[in-house]
Amino acid sequence: MNYKIKNYLNSLFSLQRRGIKLGLEHTKNLLKFFDNPHEKFLTIHVAGTNGKGSTCAYIERILRYSGYKVGIYTSPHLLNFNERIRVDGLPIPDQEIVSFLDNSFNEINKIGSTFFEVTTVMAFDYFCKKKVDIAVIETGLGGRLDATNIISPVISVITSISMDHTEILGETIEQIAKEKSGIIKEKTPVFVYKQDSNILDIFQKKAIALNTEIKISKIPKNISVNSRGTQFTFNSQEYTIPLFGSHQARNATLAIDVVSQFDPKIKYDMIYNSLKRVLWPGRMQKIGERMFYDVSHNKKGMEKTLQALKELYPGKDIHGLLCLKKDKDLISLKSVILKNFKTLFISEDQKGFLLKSNILEKELTRVNIKCNPVSSIKNGSESLKNLVKNNSSVGLIFGSHYIAEEVFHAFEISFDNYYI
Repeated sequence: MNYKIKNYLNSLFSLQRRGIKLGLEHTKNLLKFFDNPHEKFLTIHVAGTNGKGSTCAYIERILRYSGYKVGIYTSPHLLNFNERIRVDGLPIPDQEIVSFLDNSFNEINKIGSTFFEVTTVMAFDYFCKKKVDIAVIETGLGGRLDATNIISPVISVITSISMDHTEILGETIEQIAKEKSGIIKEKTPVFVYKQDSNILDIFQKKAIALNTEIKISKIPKNISVNSRGTQFTFNSQEYTIPLFGSHQARNATLAIDVVSQFDPKIKYDMIYNSLKRVLWPGRMQKIGERMFYDVSHNKKGMEKTLQALKELYPGKDIHGLLCLKKDKDLISLKSVILKNFKTLFISEDQKGFLLKSNILEKELTRVNIKCNPVSSIKNGSESLKNLVKNNSSVGLIFGSHYIAEEVFHAFEISFDNYYI
């Protein structure tokens, strides 16, 4: 990264000090400054707690393989900021980031825009410049008051809902679902991941009130997880995805429903060949022999990852390396950790985004979880690798996006942005 782009990104990240401001006024004002670029291309809007990034990746890949010029906006990034904004798989170039910020920093400061508001407008401006046919837009937090909710999508999508960000979105699953339902628009079809009836009821009531067609995605059949990924049957047709787990098969079928609604001419062979090429780093990503990395950081996300590991390695002990942000609910994670991990190492990241090991150890001990602190993710990875190798067991590094760079360095994994 050259000196100039590094300085610009540092200035952009400094906006995180402004925190999270729910509401659309700042985004509207900054978009107006750029002549409302979000109105000049089609969008698909995706909200949810778990699986929304993977679902976006499936939708984007199918549409791109079918001949559309596709933008995709997701967050957070794993290694490089540029990953968040891509067109036809390629991340936004450094010079486009510099140009956008050069043009807008005075306006950003005048408005008081937050980091996420700025990156959202940057994405829309870039997609407009690149003349995309359609963009797949992932919400940042919630839905109703999220900066991305300024768009008028052709389709809305809601993935699995669970307890997360309760300090902002609400302390009950129903409150969180209501916030996510805020992306449902009048007379715009909405596709929803099949889940508990109390959650679906909220989405259905909102859809009825807005005269909107709601479609609950069917659960795929004959799901099988093996070393090649996940195989499943949907609408009497067979599919394979490189990602592991029954939950990924369900995310993929939700994506199939969405693209089939958007363009009924997209054939089975296009969808099949697209899905088998999807990669989404950090989602139960194999990083070594019986070693995996997953960004899951809430109870339901961890449960799905661990279920996939057990499907892949039945009867094997699982050892973990955990890193967490300070806002995560350890009490809700207690049963998942105690039930599934033979050994648990804990560590912290070098950049200081996550809980310090000594604090995490105290918090885990407080809820009766035994753990082994290690000085760094690199050292923890070595301890985990040795344990897995000597016991023919399975290792999982999990809990955060923020440790991706250190994990990839520890396992000497290259990161090619094109294949995200």
